[in-house]
Amino acid sequence: MSSQASFRLKKPEEIDKMARAGVILGECLEHLARMVRPGLTTLDLDREADTFIRDHGCVPGFLGYNDFPNSLCVSVNDEVVHGIPGPRVIEDGDLVSLDCGLILDGWWADSGLSVGVGEISGEARKLLAVTEEALRRGLDAARAGNRIGDIGHAVQSYVEAQGFGVVRQYVGHGIGRNMHEPPQVPNYGSAGTGNTLKPGYVLAIEPMVTAGSPDVKVLADQWTVVTVDKRLSCYFEHTVAVTEEGPRVLTRRPSEVAKAA
Repeated sequence: MSSQASFRLKKPEEIDKMARAGVILGECLEHLARMVRPGLTTLDLDREADTFIRDHGCVPGFLGYNDFPNSLCVSVNDEVVHGIPGPRVIEDGDLVSLDCGLILDGWWADSGLSVGVGEISGEARKLLAVTEEALRRGLDAARAGNRIGDIGHAVQSYVEAQGFGVVRQYVGHGIGRNMHEPPQVPNYGSAGTGNTLKPGYVLAIEPMVTAGSPDVKVLADQWTVVTVDKRLSCYFEHTVAVTEEGPRVLTRRPSEVAKAA
C-alpha cells in the first residue's frame, strides 16, 4: 500500500490534529481486538471498523486506497499484511493482525495490532510479545537527534536476538495529509544512518516479524502478503510524532493510555 507524497515537518498544532485522529483510531482498534473470536468472519471485522470510523466522524482511509476494496486489513497466521477481508472464518488458535487507517479533518492516523484467538501456541505467544516489544523499542528511538536507522536497528537487533525474522520488503513511513509520505522507515538497518530526526517528523512505525524466514510473497489477489515458508507472522504499528519532549505516540489505545497513567 504505497504511494509517496511530499514531506514537510508538522507544526505542533498539526500534530495535535493528528492526535485527535489517533485517539479515535486507537479506540477503534481496541474495540475490534475485543471482538475477535472464533466463528467471526474477517468481513465482519471490516464492516465493524467501517461503521465505527464513520460513526466517529472520520473517513475510512484504506477504502479505495490504490483500489483496496475494504476499510480494514485482516491478516491471519502466515499472512503478514494487507489481507483482504472476506468469508474466512476465524478459528481458535489463529493469530489475527488488524491494520487500519482513518482520516479526520484531512489528517491521517495509521495503526495496527495482532491478537491471539483462544488457545494459541507457545510460539505465537512469544511472537506477539516480541513484536510488540520491538514496536516499543522502535518508538523509543523516534527522538530528535537520532536517525532513521536508529529506529530500524532498535527493531531488528531485538527481534533477531529472539530468533525471529524481520520482513524487508515492507516498511514504515512518514504520515500526515497523506498516508504515505517520506521518509521510509525500515524495520532493519544500522544505527547512526539515514535522515536525522527533528521535531515535526511524524512516522508510522510498523514491525512485521516472522517466526521463520523473513521472505514473503504476494498472493494472486495482488494484496495479501504471506510468508514464503508458511510460518506465522505478527505485526504492530503506531503513529508517532518526534517532539522536543520526546516521542509522542498519537494512536495509543485506551488500555495503553490507562497503563501509562
